[in-house]
Amino acid sequence: MPLILRPFGPADEVPARAAADQFPDSGFDFLGFDFDPLMAWEQWTALMEGYRRGVNLPENRVRGAMLAADVDGQLVGCASIRFELNEFLAARGGHIGYGVIPAFRRRGYATAILTESITIARSEGVGALLVACDDVNVGSATVIERCGGVLESTVVADDGVAFRRYWIE
Repeated sequence: MPLILRPFGPADEVPARAAADQFPDSGFDFLGFDFDPLMAWEQWTALMEGYRRGVNLPENRVRGAMLAADVDGQLVGCASIRFELNEFLAARGGHIGYGVIPAFRRRGYATAILTESITIARSEGVGALLVACDDVNVGSATVIERCGGVLESTVVADDGVAFRRYWIE
C-alpha cells in the first residue's frame, strides 16, 4: 500500500498523541512546535489548517502544512512542509521536517515521506528546498541524499549540536 501525506483528522488524535510521546528527548516535535498536549485536538487541527492557508499566522510562523504519513489507514509518521523560510528556518529548520514512528522505521517510509513532501512543496511554488538533519543522524542524511539532497555545509548551532544543511534542486 502506498504512503500518502494528508492533513491530520479526528481519527488521528490517539495514535498521533502516542507517537508524539515516542520522541521525548530527540529534539523532534512530532506534532510541531505549536502542539500543546492540553489543547483540544480540534483546536490544533484547525490551527494547522490555518497555517496551511496562511491565515492568522503568528509573527514567527510561515505558511506550511503539518501532515500525517498514512499507509493503509495506519499513522506511520509525519511531515512538516514550510512553503517559505523565515530567519530560523533559513538558518536551521529548512523547508521540510519529517519523522517516522519508531515501530515503522527501516521500511522505506522516511524516503517516501520526503519524496511526497518535495512534490507538495513544488506544487506550492517552492524552488530549491533546504532540508537539515543532525550530523549524527546518518539514516536521515542517507534519506536526504537519496532524494537528491546536496550537502551545503555542516554547522554547529548555538546549542552545540552539529547539523547538516542540504539543498534539493
